[in-house]
Amino acid sequence: MAQATGDADTGGATRPAREPGGARSRWHRFAAFPLRCYLTAQRGARGLVRGVHTRWRRSLQLRVVTTTLIISGLVTAVLGFFLVQQVLTGLLDAKREAALNDHKAGLDRAVSIMQDADLNADQDGRAEEITAQLSNHSGTTGLYEVVILPDVGGLSGYSTVDKAVPQQLRDEVGSTMELGKQYVTYTEIVDDDDRAPGLVVGARLSNAYELYYVFPLEHEQQMLDLVQNTVVFVGTVLILLLAVIAYVVTRQVVTPVRAAAGSAERLASGDLSERMKVRGEDDLARLALSFNDMAGNLQEKIRELEELSQVQRQFASDVSHELRTPLTTIRMAGDLLYEDRDELDPHMGRSVELLQSQLERFEELLADLLEISRHDAGAATLSMESVDMRDVVMKAVGDAEQIAEKSGIKVVMRLPAEPCTAEFDMRRITRILRNLVVNAVEHSEGKDVIVTAAGDRDAVAVGVRDFGVGLKEGEEHMCFDRFWRADPARARTTGGTGLGLSIAKEDARLHGGWLQAWGMPGKGSQFRLSLPRREGQELRGSPLPLAPPEMATGRVRGFSASMGEGAAGAADGSGTGADTETGGAAGAGPVPHPEDGPDPRADDSAAAGSGTDSGVNDSTAEEVT
Repeated sequence: MAQATGDADTGGATRPAREPGGARSRWHRFAAFPLRCYLTAQRGARGLVRGVHTRWRRSLQLRVVTTTLIISGLVTAVLGFFLVQQVLTGLLDAKREAALNDHKAGLDRAVSIMQDADLNADQDGRAEEITAQLSNHSGTTGLYEVVILPDVGGLSGYSTVDKAVPQQLRDEVGSTMELGKQYVTYTEIVDDDDRAPGLVVGARLSNAYELYYVFPLEHEQQMLDLVQNTVVFVGTVLILLLAVIAYVVTRQVVTPVRAAAGSAERLASGDLSERMKVRGEDDLARLALSFNDMAGNLQEKIRELEELSQVQRQFASDVSHELRTPLTTIRMAGDLLYEDRDELDPHMGRSVELLQSQLERFEELLADLLEISRHDAGAATLSMESVDMRDVVMKAVGDAEQIAEKSGIKVVMRLPAEPCTAEFDMRRITRILRNLVVNAVEHSEGKDVIVTAAGDRDAVAVGVRDFGVGLKEGEEHMCFDRFWRADPARARTTGGTGLGLSIAKEDARLHGGWLQAWGMPGKGSQFRLSLPRREGQELRGSPLPLAPPEMATGRVRGFSASMGEGAAGAADGSGTGADTETGGAAGAGPVPHPEDGPDPRADDSAAAGSGTDSGVNDSTAEEVT
């Protein structure tokens, strides 16, 4: 119990010490609330602007309707302004003319009353009488008010309205001694708290008095307000009607265009049966007819090409199978002759050896034809296993060693010190590398061939570099075509069939990898095989640069020919050139796929890789000859 009490006391003693920190935290949250609201509103406004901008760029109908609204609004506003001004000018001119006529008639009547009156009569009483008589002529509608003001001292004058004559008009009338000369001005009539526009006409009545008529403009103001409201209402309705008309008209045009775009997209995605609906005989109907004709012709041509391709594939497969039986018989006879070649005369022995070599090449050609037929038919399968890429490279180089020795060429292997394992079909990958090495030896012009392997977290890669004739522009794609030769006059010294690179490309594609080529005339070429480490994994980059490090300076013309995926420049293989040569697979970042754009590390790797041997470190890599 004592312990519990002590804990409670301690907690009670320490609680006040925490209160200032909690108060500061609450104050900070309260102070940061406006900032959070501002940031939220800013993000919302930016999102709204982006959405409107995107919608504006993508919708032709929205642009047409909005433009119609803006233009029609401006036109309606300008026309309405001029219309109101014309009405206002007409009303005021008519009122001014009527006011001058009424004032002139009243002035004549007042002069006649003054002439008929007794000269000894009271002047102020006479002014009141004249005002009353002139006011009676305005009628019960109160078209105007009469004001007689004295021009000399000692007289009071008379008025039916208070303070309606502006002082400026009185000064103008008082400055002239000409009787009957009229002056006009606009003023504001004040009646208690009400204010109304008015028109005042004044003239000198006699040497002692001035006569003014005050015409209220309430009726004209009501008419002007009615015209303005009518113009605004009619203009608004007109703008909305024009917007609706623009929407309907543009919809009649945009809807078929959108349908055509959708049909074109579906046709491009492979739906060759897609057709547009034809309505009417107008331009859009002719567009639909032309599209349908194009789609029909395209479908027919593609069907013909597919049938032709199927016939070709079937023919190659059938010929390959049919030739196996006679080839087996010829091969048996050839083997018997080859075994007894020592008993034949030298000329016959040489002929038997040539027959044996051509039979071997014929068997390889049949095997390649069967293999390419399987790829064309989609019947090729993989036998996946986890293999160290270094072992595959050494096996492929070992298979090509005899050919290299005959040509006096040294094949240099640069392999990482750490295991470089991946899941792939060892037979097919070995065949790819053996083909690349043999091609490099054949085209190296007696110079060394360098085989480099590297790996990172997601991929492994092997590059085969030669310093021979190289590739011309565009040949980095063509070299993967069937039976293609860089130089048609060049003999196949190694007995190739012309299908090796085509089969290698199909094998790489079957693994989800890339087989790419770089080359420059007189500078040699490099082929790069990139594979994902795990089966089914998407390949996003390569541990090796496509262009050799010493050539990746921006002036190299290098492109990919990877599985029909597109082309890439030499800049795509950049950031790992030096690290890969030293076996630093773990630290090497992937080189992006050519379609992902150039690697931003290209400049660094180009500067680091000044030569093929400059980055080799014996402690982390092994170089095998």
